[in-house]
Amino acid sequence: MPLKLYFQSKHRVESLVLPFNLELTFSQFSTLPCRNKIKIIDAGALEPLISLLWSGNSNLREYATAAFLTLSASAFNKPTISASGAIPLLVEILRDGSPQAKIDALMTLYNLSTHRENLIVILSANVIPPIVNLLRSCKKSSKTSEKCTALLESLVGFEEGRNALTAEEGGVLAVVEVLENGSLQGREHAVGALLTMCESDRSRYREPILKEGVIPGLLELTVQGMPKSQTKAHTLLRLLRDSPYPRSELQADTLDNIVSNIVSQIDGEDPGGKAKKMLADMVQVSMEQSLRHLQRRALVCTPSDLPLSTCTSKVSSK
Repeated sequence: MPLKLYFQSKHRVESLVLPFNLELTFSQFSTLPCRNKIKIIDAGALEPLISLLWSGNSNLREYATAAFLTLSASAFNKPTISASGAIPLLVEILRDGSPQAKIDALMTLYNLSTHRENLIVILSANVIPPIVNLLRSCKKSSKTSEKCTALLESLVGFEEGRNALTAEEGGVLAVVEVLENGSLQGREHAVGALLTMCESDRSRYREPILKEGVIPGLLELTVQGMPKSQTKAHTLLRLLRDSPYPRSELQADTLDNIVSNIVSQIDGEDPGGKAKKMLADMVQVSMEQSLRHLQRRALVCTPSDLPLSTCTSKVSSK
């Protein structure tokens, strides 16, 4: 039976379609060419799919979310899906759905966010808290973590996004943890998000970022990250180290001066020379700060070793 026949009436979807057959139908979405994804929406699929997101049946909600994930991979469909009112419902799925539905909702929102006009709609749906919750519970090197930090990097480009992330308990910390332990792509998104915040208002965001113990991860990223990550890490280190006071008024062994010297060595012709010694000095000077950082993690973080099955998606995003 053609797929569009399943969506002729939003009032008949649940009664006419067996969950098993619906699952088979939705699982085939991932192989659809782009033109067919457009045709499905043109055939009137959005309204009944949205009705399934409202359904009290968790399986139907999960299948509908998976369908939105694939349909949202088409650039042509992104503004249409947003205009349909699906985004607030997808945020609700991200907040309260099944583990798989949460992952698919995140991936769908990420797909939709690449159409810039959709970012305001996503942000206005109070999406930051469920993203942070998912990021805190997911393995930091996973694809889910990458999409969380990629979406956050886009959202903190708006003042409302920056305010929401800093207001959310453990929000900045979760991003710092990805910077430290994420995949190469995830670390790039994480440093990009922090850099965007600091560049937007250094005086406001410097301290919230520093207090999460970001310096060691940034130093490592300047050496081991991808080229864009290294550049962003250098820039962020400079923003974090700069002081409104003249250097002569600072003690020579302060953390700011040590970081400044390390970055100077890395930027210079002899990056290997004294960097290790300076890094050791920095670690010693910042022991008290690191202890506070660890104590904070113990208070606000949830376990990050969930089964991998909860951090993967059945349907790939683009």
